Amino acid sequence: MRRRSAALSALLAASLALVPTTAAHADGIRAQQWGLDALHVQQAWQITRGKGVTVAVLDTGVEADHPDLIGNVLAGRDMIGFGATEGDRPWARHGTAMAGIIAAHGHGPGDADGVIGIAPEAKILPVRVILEDDDAARGKARSTRGNALAEGIRWAADHGANVINLSLGDDSASAHPEPAEDEAIQYALKKNVAVVASAGNGGEKCDHVSYPAAYPGVIAATAGDRFGVRASFSTRRWYATVSAPGDKIVIADPDHKYYQGWGTSAASAFVSGAVALIKAVHPGLAPAQIKQLLEDTARDAPVGGRDDSRGFGMIDPVAALKAAGRMEPRHLQPAAYGRKYFGSGPDAPKSEADTSDWAAPLAGGAGGVLLMVAVVLWRGRRPRHDRF
Repeated sequence: MRRRSAALSALLAASLALVPTTAAHADGIRAQQWGLDALHVQQAWQITRGKGVTVAVLDTGVEADHPDLIGNVLAGRDMIGFGATEGDRPWARHGTAMAGIIAAHGHGPGDADGVIGIAPEAKILPVRVILEDDDAARGKARSTRGNALAEGIRWAADHGANVINLSLGDDSASAHPEPAEDEAIQYALKKNVAVVASAGNGGEKCDHVSYPAAYPGVIAATAGDRFGVRASFSTRRWYATVSAPGDKIVIADPDHKYYQGWGTSAASAFVSGAVALIKAVHPGLAPAQIKQLLEDTARDAPVGGRDDSRGFGMIDPVAALKAAGRMEPRHLQPAAYGRKYFGSGPDAPKSEADTSDWAAPLAGGAGGVLLMVAVVLWRGRRPRHDRF
């Protein structure tokens, strides 16, 4: 079996450099969340805010006591088992940012401060399957925890996830499908769990295919800017499903500052939040139906109805919620690929050591697909919170 390229982690490492602080008041943070306005979430929230839905965030971990997330983060699972711990700088930065886009509720009087997510009443199920690029244990994770992603997908599907967000991926030149990942995704889809993934940040670097976005049945999110144009970094490939905000996105961080980030990771989180809204009202819809729903109701569709840059267009949660009421729940096979697996499908079971050999680089770095030219927008106090 071929070994996944170690280039996975380099994309994030280059994009996490801090730049000088730009002061802003807390109440200015919400005003900078242009993605929420672009998706007309205020209208969607008249129907639902995501209550009753659990979104698994398979990432670098999530800070459960962040003031914008406290109460919305469930007890999760660490598939790595070592590396940075809570309070260390290389802990849960990427995962906390994604969780905030999906289900942050803000803080302060009337929850008017900080960031708010697209589905602020949804719950986050954190599953740590990768390490931040500046985690000193990344090399160890590469060599010993390569099966973390596939196992994390299965664990999330078995522990209450309604949606799985995969803001990660391998879009290096050597990227290729891995049978265990493919099998895990098909397992989740069969359990009525929608799977969303970042399309990749290779738009300025040859548009290499990115996995897990390219697996059958996955809702692959490309990134657009505030003008509705494809972000230049967003990968253009046949598997693109829909577009979502992915440029100059305000994100929460475990240091309780706020940053602006960019990447298809953010777009994936927005799409996962939109799927959570749909699931809250129509829990019986199959993943393939939800994927079709997002495609059919997307706005600003490309000429011809679809292209590799933006898929079927920008997601429209309000239109999707309205159209969902006209659908009858049914089990559908994942779209976009006629066979159950890529290639020959999963190999016979192997030992943990064998599995980690091919997928280890994915666990070793927070790879792929966000982020984040980090411009500090506002620094909040770190209030003390009791843990539950």
